[in-house]
Amino acid sequence: MLRYLTSGESHGPELTTLIDGAPSGLELSSGRIDFDLKRRQGGYGRGQRMKIESDSVRIISGVRHGRTLGSPICLVVSNRDWENWTSIMGAGVGAVTDDGRVVTRPRPGHADLPGGLKYGHRDLRNILERSSARETAARVAAGAVAKALLERFGIRVMSWVVSIGDVKWRPDKGLRPADLFKAAEASATRCPDKKASEDMMAAIDRAKADGDSLGGVVEVVATGVPPGLGSHVQWDRKLDARLALCLMSIQAIKGVEAGLGFKTASLPGSKVHDEIFYMKAANGVKGAYWPNVPRFFRRTNNAGGIEGGMSNGEPIAFRIAMKPIPTLYKPLRSVDIETKKPFKASVERSDVCAVPAAGVVAEAVMAFELATAFLEKFGSDSIVELERNYTGYLKQLSGY
Repeated sequence: MLRYLTSGESHGPELTTLIDGAPSGLELSSGRIDFDLKRRQGGYGRGQRMKIESDSVRIISGVRHGRTLGSPICLVVSNRDWENWTSIMGAGVGAVTDDGRVVTRPRPGHADLPGGLKYGHRDLRNILERSSARETAARVAAGAVAKALLERFGIRVMSWVVSIGDVKWRPDKGLRPADLFKAAEASATRCPDKKASEDMMAAIDRAKADGDSLGGVVEVVATGVPPGLGSHVQWDRKLDARLALCLMSIQAIKGVEAGLGFKTASLPGSKVHDEIFYMKAANGVKGAYWPNVPRFFRRTNNAGGIEGGMSNGEPIAFRIAMKPIPTLYKPLRSVDIETKKPFKASVERSDVCAVPAAGVVAEAVMAFELATAFLEKFGSDSIVELERNYTGYLKQLSGY
C-alpha cells in the first residue's frame, strides 16, 4: 500500500515527508521534486515568506543512484527562516517561550482556537505552526514522487485557476487539458486566459490595498487514466470519494466537485449523463489511456471521469474552492484566551492570495491518490512487474 506522512512546523528546522510502498526501479531525482516545489512558491499574491524560502529537497533514504529501492523514501525540505526562530521553536528544554511571540489571540478562520481547546495549549503558536499551509511543501514533495510514477504510464496531472475573487473565467471546451496547462504555467495567476489573468491581478492588488484577502476556484485534471481504478463494492474504495477527501484536506479548501458537480442538481438527466460510444482505434480521442486500439469512450465528460466510484477512461476532472486566507492585515475581531477581553486578532505574516499555489498542491494530492489506486489495481514491488501487469490489463481491455 502506498502511503505518506509529513512532519514539521512552519518555523521549525525542516519539513519531512516519509513515503512507504513505492515500487523499486522508479527513476527519481531531487530536481524532479524541486521543480514542483518551486511552482508551489510562485503565483501572484504571495507574501514575504516566499521571498525568504527557496525550497529544495534532500533525499535522505529510499533512493540509490537515481532509482527507488522499494524501501521507505524520506524527503526533507529545510526552512531557511528557522535561523530567526531557533530559540522560539527549538525542541530543547532551555528554549525561549516568551519573547513577545506567544499567541493568545486566536485568528478567525484559523485552527488556533479549536486546536488550543482540543490539545490544551495556552500558547496558540503550538497550533498555528503545524496547521500552517507551509506544510503543503511536504505534500508537494510526496506528490512529485507520485507524478514520476504516473508519468511512466502516460498519466499526467495538471491544474489551472478558473476564478479569483469575483473574476471568473470559463475554459474553452475545445482546448485540450495539456494546452490549458501550458498556458497556465506561463501566467502569474496560473489562469490560461490572459485578459482574465490581468483582471485577477488587479483584484488581488485591490484586496492588498484594503488589507484584505481573496480566494478562488482551481480545476485539477488527470489525463491518460485507464478505466477501473477505485471500486464500487465498498464506500471507502470509491475513487471519487478518496479524491474528494485528499483535495478537501488541503488547507483553506471549503468545497470540492467532480465533473459538472453541483450543476447536475439543476439539470435533467438527459443533459448530465455521458453517452457511451465505441471505436476501433482511439487515436485522436482526448485523454485516451491507450491510443490506436479499440475502446469505449464518451464525447462529453460531465461525470468528471468517474462513474460508480471507478475511473471510466475519460480525464478525471475536479474543482476545488479555496476560501480567502483568514490572516488579514486589517484584522477581524477576536477574544484573548487569557484575559477574555476583545482584541483585534493577531497578525502572522501571510499571503493576499494563494489560489495559484493551491493548484500545485491539488495536483500533488490527486497524483498521490491516483498512484495509490494505480498500485492497488496493478500492484507489485517493482516497476518491471508493474509494467507487465499494466500491459496485460490493457490487452484484456482491447479484447473486451
